[in-house]
Amino acid sequence: MALAGEFDIIARIFAPLATDASALGLKDDAAVLTVTDDHQLVVTCDTLVSGVHFLKDDPPRSIGYKALAVNLSDLTAKGAHGYVYTLSLALPREMDMAWLEAFAAGLAEVQDRTGISLVGGDTTATSGPPTITVTALGLVQHEAAITRLGAKPGDRLYTNGTIGDAYLGLKLLQDPSRAQAWALSESDVAYLTDRYRRPPIDTDAALLIRNFAKAAIDISDGLAADAEKLCQVSHVGAEIEVARIPLSPAVQKALQAAPDLLRDLVGAGDDYAALVAVSEGSAVLFESEAESHGVPFVQLGTITGADGGVRLLTQDGRVLALDRKGFTHF
Repeated sequence: MALAGEFDIIARIFAPLATDASALGLKDDAAVLTVTDDHQLVVTCDTLVSGVHFLKDDPPRSIGYKALAVNLSDLTAKGAHGYVYTLSLALPREMDMAWLEAFAAGLAEVQDRTGISLVGGDTTATSGPPTITVTALGLVQHEAAITRLGAKPGDRLYTNGTIGDAYLGLKLLQDPSRAQAWALSESDVAYLTDRYRRPPIDTDAALLIRNFAKAAIDISDGLAADAEKLCQVSHVGAEIEVARIPLSPAVQKALQAAPDLLRDLVGAGDDYAALVAVSEGSAVLFESEAESHGVPFVQLGTITGADGGVRLLTQDGRVLALDRKGFTHF
């Protein structure tokens, strides 16, 4: 079925996602939000373009899931939980309603898991590729939001996700023959491609980050690149032990077959985990609390003085040289 008119699309597809009263049923020009005196709003925005952030033939449900999940990753790294979001779509006229319905189902899946809800947005036609912009608003207690500023030499550096899954998933979707070269099973391929299409959501990490982190960033452009961003803002350096980097069994198998992939994995994007600096004195309690909450934070290394930069150290003490330091658009 061809796309309906803009207001029919809103009423049929997106109004059911507007579960918060502040959305006014998506029947007004703006939402009205009430924020209590003891909370602040945390605002983040991501634009996803077909052919850049997702593949043209990716399932629309997974595209909807990813569009919202990547914004929640930003909120989690700030110690915030999702509150509401807006959605703007630029769609080719040949797009059909079935695609939109599946896309909205992906959004609904994330909403059901996290409690965030749609409050507004915009739709327009385009002669270019489908383009999706989500602006997510989170809530955090007053003065409790975590930024990239605050890491100090001696702090421990942690992450709560496996590195490189999405990168290998994308490469497998682009060239399925790589599965044989990397000695991967069908289940390995399914896991890795799913991690590319459906980023992990770990909102439970927000409480731990808020309570313990001195600085934090979400790993979206690559472990090495995002560690460097955090360190630049905090005016520090970091040493990351390559052997400590958490890797999924599927990635470990691929590395056994193709060890040179390691440089690409730590320089690639789309991991959507948190990178967190915790003071040395709080590290033991942080690890205990993370374990009790079922959040898999793993220590990667240590914050150092700024003169050292970010160094990835192998087991024999060598610095791992990277072909690239992260994803960039330009």
